[in-house]
Amino acid sequence: MRKQHPRKKRRAPPKAVLRLPDPDQAKSAVLNSLTSIDAQRRYRHSIDEFMEWCCSEPRLSFNRTVVLRYRIQLGPKTQSA
Repeated sequence: MRKQHPRKKRRAPPKAVLRLPDPDQAKSAVLNSLTSIDAQRRYRHSIDEFMEWCCSEPRLSFNRTVVLRYRIQLGPKTQSA
C-alpha cells in the first residue's frame, strides 16, 4: 500500500488594493484627453465644483452613490442627461 503525501495548500494570491488616483492627476488626464479649449474650460469648472462639494463634508469613500447624490443636488436640469 502506498503512503499518500499530504498535499500542500496553495496560498491565495494577495488581494489587490485599489486606491483612488491623485485628484490632480485624474483631472489632468481628463482635461488632456479633450481637444476643444472650450470643453477643457467647462470640464475644469465642473470638476472643480464637484471636488469642492465632495470635500465640503467628510465621506468614507468615493463611489457611485456619492456621484448620484451630487447629481440629485444639482437639480432637474441634469436629470435628462
